[in-house]
Amino acid sequence: MNEQVISLFGYDLINSPRWNKGTAFTDHERDIFLLHGLLPPHIGTLDDQLARRLQALNGQLTSFNKYAFLRDLQDTNETLFYALVERNVEQMLPLVYTPTVGEGCQRFSEIWRKPRGVFLSYPNKNRIEQILSNPHYDGIKCIVVSDGERILGLGDQGAGGMGIPIGKMALYTALGGIHPEHCLPILLDVGTDNEDRLKSPIYIGWRHHRVRGDDYDSFVDTFVQSVKKRWPHVLLQWEDFAGNNAARFLARYRNQLCTFNDDIQGTAAVTAATLISAINVTGVPLEQQRIVVVGFGSAGIGISNLLAQFMQDRGLSQQDARSRFYPVDRYGLITESTRDLRPEQRDYARKDQEVQSWRQQPNAEITLLDVVRQVQPTVLIGVSGQAGAFTEQAVREMSNHAPRPVIFPLSNPTSRSEATPEDLMEWSEGRALIGTGTEFPPVNVGGREVHIAQTNNSYIFPGLALGIISSKAKHVTDTMVKAAAQELVRHLPTQKDKQASLLPPLSDARQLAQLISLAVGRQAIQDGQAQVANEAELAREVRSNVWEPVYVPYAVKPQSKASTTA
Repeated sequence: MNEQVISLFGYDLINSPRWNKGTAFTDHERDIFLLHGLLPPHIGTLDDQLARRLQALNGQLTSFNKYAFLRDLQDTNETLFYALVERNVEQMLPLVYTPTVGEGCQRFSEIWRKPRGVFLSYPNKNRIEQILSNPHYDGIKCIVVSDGERILGLGDQGAGGMGIPIGKMALYTALGGIHPEHCLPILLDVGTDNEDRLKSPIYIGWRHHRVRGDDYDSFVDTFVQSVKKRWPHVLLQWEDFAGNNAARFLARYRNQLCTFNDDIQGTAAVTAATLISAINVTGVPLEQQRIVVVGFGSAGIGISNLLAQFMQDRGLSQQDARSRFYPVDRYGLITESTRDLRPEQRDYARKDQEVQSWRQQPNAEITLLDVVRQVQPTVLIGVSGQAGAFTEQAVREMSNHAPRPVIFPLSNPTSRSEATPEDLMEWSEGRALIGTGTEFPPVNVGGREVHIAQTNNSYIFPGLALGIISSKAKHVTDTMVKAAAQELVRHLPTQKDKQASLLPPLSDARQLAQLISLAVGRQAIQDGQAQVANEAELAREVRSNVWEPVYVPYAVKPQSKASTTA
């Protein structure tokens, strides 16, 4: 095993989460790095530490306490943290990411202890370039950035939104294998309109209502231009921006640097794969599906666009493909005359003449139930952030016409899910094929335990990022995102067994990420975006970019001097 040359000593070394080994420092390392007396005498192994930390974690009483415990571990010993997550993915994923990360963002100020990532606040708008110039960030290859305005389905959490970039980057490493020293979470703190945060005496963010309009856009542009200058080849992932801003920034910057939006593109990819898995069970071809999408912001539009592209691949025209979708938003079914209609929604708006008779009363909104009665959909997808949006009456009506209704309440955390799997199974008489955006326990149906597929972006974005970095892509194309979805489709359990879960076990996520990365990289080569010559070079880059959370021997950097604090 190759030695790692270290220039830190004593307290500086054990207080570095990247290099700390805790009790696993060998006796020789304790000699040369002046650690005797700073650590208890026991010399352990990574396995010893994993057993001890897992026992301590399981002793925490609530999911939030477990989240805080893991965040503290990450800020103390990164190798141990990632080893714990990687070896216990199905237990850890709901704790380090959805659904628990939602409460983590709401209560972020309570548990913030050590610096992780970068807070770029509006008052420091003229210092962004200086802040990012820190040599500590020289090795950065990928960034996840949020402005905290639309955290999951919980809304504006201000600076607490940093929990999302931290959580996403943790999965870049735990599932994608990307080295933690290459990952940088960033929070753009432009204030918050959450009065509870502004009034809280412990709130750590900038106490100001959100900056909007031209000033906001200018701040974001200053950030992007600073990133481009600092890291010309970095991958920038947008996360949990408000719907309109999410779409605007993706459109504005996708040809300026290597960037994607997971809420729009990652959600679309995993939803498409999960729907294809359900189709393996129902036997109804994709191009014959009638799909109602509840919540038609950036995520709903992204899902519809990718599914429409899959339909076009199966022979439909673009117009015919889009006609298979029925978008429902806060004013009911989206039509040509819907107020505040955004340009990207217009492609899916129904003609007023087509739906004139659907209204219960003149000029009334066309509700989800109205749509279900008229359309008799085969698929119902929710990305609304509205708990209870899938009503019992609508689901029962859908189930009257669809032998195996496909229902995906994708909003998270759990409190924002459009319906619970237990209710959906009851209302559909046990026939629904369900995918949820957050973890739910199995449902008992007629004495049989039915596993609920978690339609989680973590199946997609770690492998997508690894493929982008390994191919050294200049930009992220729609076909690269589509390639990620197609690779996941190749590994669906329902390809072989219609009784199987709709998605592979999350314990396979790390292996899947590497397969997805190769598919994404191959597509980048085909699209002319890659800076690797061929697939063999791509495979070598993927292998070189996958980091394993294990301890390696340390050696002293030549001519280093011991810290006087040791």
